[in-house]
Amino acid sequence: MRQWVEEAQQENWEAFGQLMRHFRGMAYAVAYDMLKDVHLTEDVVQEAYIEAYLNLGKLQEPAAFPGWFKTIVVRQCQRSLRRKRHILLPLDDALHISEKSPGVAEIAERREGEQLLQRTVAALSAKLRVPMQLFYYYGYSLQEISDYLGIPVSALKKRLYDGRRKLKGALPVADLASMFNYLYEGGRNMLHIVNGDSVGEMLKQGIVQGEVLVWREIYSAGPIFVNPAGSSERIQRAGVLEKTLGIPSTEYIAGCEAQEAKIRDFKRYDEVVLWFEHDLFDQSMLAYLLHWFKGQKLGSTKLSLLCIGEFPGIELFHGLGQLTPAQLGTLSGTWQGIGRKEMELGSDLWRAYASTDPGTMADLLEERRGELSASALPFAYEAFKAHLSRLPSVHNGLGIVEETTLQAVRHGALTPMELFPLVSDKLHRLGMGDLDFGRYLHTLVYNRQPLLTIEGAEGNTDFRQIAEFWGRRVAITELGERILDGLADRVEVQGLDEWYGGLHLEGHTVPWRWDSSSGSLVRSEL
Repeated sequence: MRQWVEEAQQENWEAFGQLMRHFRGMAYAVAYDMLKDVHLTEDVVQEAYIEAYLNLGKLQEPAAFPGWFKTIVVRQCQRSLRRKRHILLPLDDALHISEKSPGVAEIAERREGEQLLQRTVAALSAKLRVPMQLFYYYGYSLQEISDYLGIPVSALKKRLYDGRRKLKGALPVADLASMFNYLYEGGRNMLHIVNGDSVGEMLKQGIVQGEVLVWREIYSAGPIFVNPAGSSERIQRAGVLEKTLGIPSTEYIAGCEAQEAKIRDFKRYDEVVLWFEHDLFDQSMLAYLLHWFKGQKLGSTKLSLLCIGEFPGIELFHGLGQLTPAQLGTLSGTWQGIGRKEMELGSDLWRAYASTDPGTMADLLEERRGELSASALPFAYEAFKAHLSRLPSVHNGLGIVEETTLQAVRHGALTPMELFPLVSDKLHRLGMGDLDFGRYLHTLVYNRQPLLTIEGAEGNTDFRQIAEFWGRRVAITELGERILDGLADRVEVQGLDEWYGGLHLEGHTVPWRWDSSSGSLVRSEL
């Protein structure tokens, strides 16, 4: 593809034709999904071809072509839809509207709303009016508008904020974004479920239609149950997370109940879109949600999934939170519909993850590896394999996180601030956040026989409460060195009290270990 792009940028029509033939299916799929009209789709794709050819010289990174071209297709669709919506409806047509179409009263209400909005925007100063029109009416990204108007993105955001504030005072609506969505995006009723507040906030800025629900859970930590919403299960999980991560139980339970109430109301949406990434943090969350939806009757609600493990131009992709709003916008509409097959597969993964027998997960991954690879869940195998590697090693009793952490300290990492990116980058398939990493550090430091020491963390002082903890000096103990070298066993020396999905390992002898050399689970002789 890179060669085609580079040659097309040199005005090679044959290379450009290769590009268009290669991406024709994608362009038609995206356009038809938005337009639902074969003839309009044909016109829009042709317009997108022309726009792409005329602007191809501006594309600096050939690898970014797919997302760049998709943005052009979407923008052409939006223009087509707006042209279509502004055509006056003949009275004869209005009298023969089908039951599923908007009624005459609704059409009149929408047109009145459009006119009011247009008049109000027109009354703004040019400084505010132009950015508002480009962003809300024409769907350009912040970066595109910034480049076009020659103003910094930060200043552009301020102008959009000021414009929205002025419109709020002039329009009889509580939610300005919803009004734009209703009038100019057709009011499509969608729910987007994402992991991460930063991603959620970006999506809420007009990147997608509908509502956004940030699913706040850390299924990579604490006890996991097939039904985590059960009363006793929730209380137990909340207690462990408070002890190990410092999340107040009452806050955790209230948050779970709030998001569950929201998702139980899913039938009021035409479509629910799940946005998730490739790592264990996200894949475990995705498995749970698919398990939950499997137990529901979807009715007319469509379930869709966007799941990625890379993005053009980003060498080490950690997740959607790395993307700019413009980059995130290129993913809008690229999700795929999923059904019973994917829900059953996700449910099987969740049940295996919640099992007290890790062999259930190990067997599932190997027996169904091909099925997973060819499914809408291609990252599940590596993510849950990484989960199993967290178990104590047959070599020295260290899980992969503890092993990697001690190795990093041995090789010169001096502070938690230096440690965290080193460990999280190397173990990126775990998707470990700083809160979870702090939990692992805690187990290495606070023990009668510690493997690490942190400056100022003497006695019972929790290092997470120490001022400027991330900049404090970390050192490996003599025992830590011995265990790293396989001269002692961490489990036998320190003991364990750790949850791995539904498996709880505690004490100085454990029934399960991980053999990193063979990549397999080993049942220990007790």
